[in-house]
Amino acid sequence: MELRLVRDEFTDEATTGKLYVDEQWRCFTLEDAVRDHKIPGGTAIPYGRYEVVITWSNRFQRQMPLLVDVPGFSGIRIHAGNSSKDTEGCVLVGRTRAPNWVGESRMAFDSLFSSLQVACEFGKVYIDITQ
Repeated sequence: MELRLVRDEFTDEATTGKLYVDEQWRCFTLEDAVRDHKIPGGTAIPYGRYEVVITWSNRFQRQMPLLVDVPGFSGIRIHAGNSSKDTEGCVLVGRTRAPNWVGESRMAFDSLFSSLQVACEFGKVYIDITQ
């Protein structure tokens, strides 16, 4: 499975974009702001291609998608949330969006997670983060 996150709106607070699964639009995304220098818990991860695996999250107390080998970051997950206060560097997903906000996040996450679980059972999953 191939995921492609296209960042398309940038503010000082957050970065929003669109997530495609195998070239089909799936949901909106929200991340921390893209910055020239890293601010722990407040900076979007670098552009690039990362493997996505499903592992146990102590924070969420459940299985969650994890981006592997993100330079300078650890514990980067895809999860539900609404604003940059919820990200800590992670990728939030939602079915609606406004500036610095994604909505209907749990519904978007649950749907995406079901697909990711099946895909990870049968092969590798990658996410390509672009602009």
